[in-house]
This record gives sequence, C-alpha cells and structure tokens, in this order.
Amino acid sequence: MVLCFGVSCSKENLDDPVIPVALNAVEVEQELLYIVNEHRISKGEQPLEFSALAYDYANQHTDYMVSKGTISHDNFSARASKIAAETNAKEIAENVAMDYPSAAEAFQGWLQSPNHRSTMESDYTFTAISVKKGSDGTLFYTQIFYK
Repeated sequence: MVLCFGVSCSKENLDDPVIPVALNAVEVEQELLYIVNEHRISKGEQPLEFSALAYDYANQHTDYMVSKGTISHDNFSARASKIAAETNAKEIAENVAMDYPSAAEAFQGWLQSPNHRSTMESDYTFTAISVKKGSDGTLFYTQIFYK
C-alpha cells in the first residue's frame, strides 16, 4: 500500500510541458540537508539518506516552480506514484518553499510550520533537496522524502 501526503492547490496536469532547467544552488542544497539531518538527530531520529532518484524528481519539480514563479505541490501524486513504482516506497512526502535567501532560513520556515516540521521529523529514510534560482534571484526549494 502506498500512502502519499501532499497538498495540491490546483488541478493536476498529466501533460509533460517543456520546462527550462535552472542551475542548482548545490551549496544551499547540501547545507539544508545537513541542517535537516542535524535536527533529526537532535530529536532521536535517524539521518536521511540521499536518494539520486528523489533528487531527479525534486529537480524537475523545482524547475516547474521556477517556470511558474510560485511554489506548489502540483502533480505531487504523479511524482509520488513514479517514485513508489521505482523504489517500492511505502510513503512519500515533500516540502516546498521559496524566497528564503539561505538554507538556514528555509529550514526555520519549515520548522515553524507544523505540517512541514512533522514531515521533516517523520520516520522517512530517504530524501533529496533541490534548490534553484529564478531569473530574479529568488530561491525555490523542493525536498522529497520517502520510506
């Protein structure tokens, strides 16, 4: 059984439009993963293991958000289904954010939101974080979790 968590504020579009690929802010991604794992360890949870597959899907979604200029969970169920099919994951979730100028500020934003915090602290085993810059310099964040 696959349990997927996510909120979508708009209809899912099953078409795959061509979306420009933005450059990753790799240092921010790595710092945010470190911060999230340190927080999990402080709460008695295991650190999350990096997943290249989740990174691919997180990057695709971050590119989508950059192209739209806003954050969303659009097409989450399609992402979750693909990840589940490729990994046999039992549960999949994602956190998204935008407009935080640093990894520490994005983490604090997620920490202050009960839903985002719960996702970060849950018993997921794998994750990946994509951070990309929009044309105006705004950072967009997608973190995918699964177990």
